[in-house]
Amino acid sequence: MPLLEFTQTRHLSASIRLTDTTASQVDQYAAFIHASADDVVEQALAYVFAKDRDFQEFLRTPEAQRITPTLRVRRASANEVTESSGKRPLSATSSRSQTQAVVAGSRA
Repeated sequence: MPLLEFTQTRHLSASIRLTDTTASQVDQYAAFIHASADDVVEQALAYVFAKDRDFQEFLRTPEAQRITPTLRVRRASANEVTESSGKRPLSATSSRSQTQAVVAGSRA
């Protein structure tokens, strides 16, 4: 029996908009916990999804299967597919009141 077990997780890149304040706090929280901004966003969303009882009930309905996706998913290049899941810095482009950031999410 192996001493270590690994769960394969498929990562993708998606584009989201955050306010400047939220983007800054994501970076600050990442520094605080010594993690990447991607990890902060991933874990924060997983936490909210797991704790929201109304959302969990919604997921059990047929309506949840018929949603229209609004997340802008970026197709991975050949280099990104073969690249290991190392930590990369958050890429952000500032606008007036919002920051568009590329974040990685995971799907099992």
